[in-house]
Amino acid sequence: MPKSDVLERLFALDGKAALITGSSSGIGQAMAVGFAEAGAKVGVHGSNREKVNTTLRMIEEKGGEAVGLVADLRDHEVPARLASEAKEKLGSIDILVNNAGMNIRQPTAEVTPEAFETIMTINLRSILFLCQAVYPMMKEQGGGKIINTGSMTTIQGIVELPVYGMTKSAVGQFTKTIALEWAPDNIQVNCIGPGFIRTPLNEKFMWQDPKKSKFLHERIPAKRPGTPTDLVGLALMLASHASDYITGQTIMIDGGFSAGTDWREA
Repeated sequence: MPKSDVLERLFALDGKAALITGSSSGIGQAMAVGFAEAGAKVGVHGSNREKVNTTLRMIEEKGGEAVGLVADLRDHEVPARLASEAKEKLGSIDILVNNAGMNIRQPTAEVTPEAFETIMTINLRSILFLCQAVYPMMKEQGGGKIINTGSMTTIQGIVELPVYGMTKSAVGQFTKTIALEWAPDNIQVNCIGPGFIRTPLNEKFMWQDPKKSKFLHERIPAKRPGTPTDLVGLALMLASHASDYITGQTIMIDGGFSAGTDWREA
């Protein structure tokens, strides 16, 4: 079989519609462009219209098709409305990528109720109710793909990220739960765990901080930070027929960070 036929059969997203939350920048933006290049019609979501339009232009320049969806996930009513609007504009939702997330860095002893509620609402509540909203659509059409974005804190603790860690570890467990519940409906649900990815949002406090940057470059086995495009390949696999028998999994993309440490460099 020619190589092109294999790729087409397993990885192409032609005719599929994908809603990707938090796709106006960073990791979500890279996924949105990658999905569009693979043939999907993409719902680009963000809370800032200008940033959403930037991603739309990137997709259009590559010949892809996308629609903009501006909504603030801090609003409890938004997930259901967003799913409905996405279906109306896209025609269907074959793929849901729950990528939107946020963090407020505070030591555990200093966490405020306001920060707790905000992080929980965006990182957990919105995911649950977006999944709930798309489930009837996917079930009716005979299946679908859901991809949740976790983090390093999905599988290990990191100091001064208590609430963020709570949400991202919960995302991993939630992924397993709905994967089991919805497997009979041919809906595969998986979680991508980004490692230390260099994005505009963390550039200043992480990669421009000499101490943190030095630690990460030495500790990451690959000896470099990840980039948003490093996540696109796995996201495409989990959104395509290539993952039809993969569900309930959290897969780390971290340059080997979570695999362990190299004692030879001690």
